[in-house]
Amino acid sequence: MEPQQTMVQPDNTAVRTALWRALHVEADAAPHIIKDEIGLKLIAPPNDWKERPDMKYTTRIRASIVARARFVEDLIVEQSKRGISQYVILGAGLDTFAQRRKDIASTLQIYEIDQPDTLTWKQQRLVELGFGIPDYLHFVPVNFETTSWWTALINKGFNPNIPTVLVSTGVTLYLTKAAIVETLTTIKQMSIGSVLAVTFYLPIESIDEEDRPLMEMSIKGAKASGTPMISFFKPDEIMSLASDAGFKEAKTISTKDMEQLYFADRRDKLLPASGEVFLMATI
Repeated sequence: MEPQQTMVQPDNTAVRTALWRALHVEADAAPHIIKDEIGLKLIAPPNDWKERPDMKYTTRIRASIVARARFVEDLIVEQSKRGISQYVILGAGLDTFAQRRKDIASTLQIYEIDQPDTLTWKQQRLVELGFGIPDYLHFVPVNFETTSWWTALINKGFNPNIPTVLVSTGVTLYLTKAAIVETLTTIKQMSIGSVLAVTFYLPIESIDEEDRPLMEMSIKGAKASGTPMISFFKPDEIMSLASDAGFKEAKTISTKDMEQLYFADRRDKLLPASGEVFLMATI
């Protein structure tokens, strides 16, 4: 008898993030900050998926997730109009930009970097659902503990000599400071004119009081699941990381900035949770 093969599965965090994006369309009032239900189609969860505790009691986190997705999408559209033709997603998860925005995606070379199981599962589901894998979409599977993501990226045809947009959201929280420094230093090898957008998380004492209980639960849950949240930075510390890595032009985008961009005058009073900060930098 042949041994039974274990079915690969996507990362739990990637699934949860995709479901939050889908729930925004179904649960929150129009106009929607971003319309992304393709992840829901990929996951095909049980009918009661909206009753999951991480869906029912996390409205402000859901708002943060859709805001950062919209912010990244706006950045890519803007930079593509300026002529940048490469887009790297470090920790891509179940990102669906290539499927939703073919008008922009088809003008780029998109490189999605993530754990092998997540990317293998995603490719299988894209094919099964008829989305296919276009020539401009490149999957870069990496075991981050043993493999250089930069080397893997180059081996997939990435050109380090032309300007690129590199985005990484929801990743630094799980990395040591040393690994973050190494990642930023590696990114600095990209061509002049490249743009970086990376999210960081504030220490719990720096976030709004109403968000602290949920953050405490998230930290405990992440530790119990074997993927502890270990790195938190204040804005001045984020800027120091950028400066030490050699980025000459850098700034942070706060939750308050996101509120002004995407949440003004909403009739449902939807607001994002505090705590996530974008580092924006150019090379």
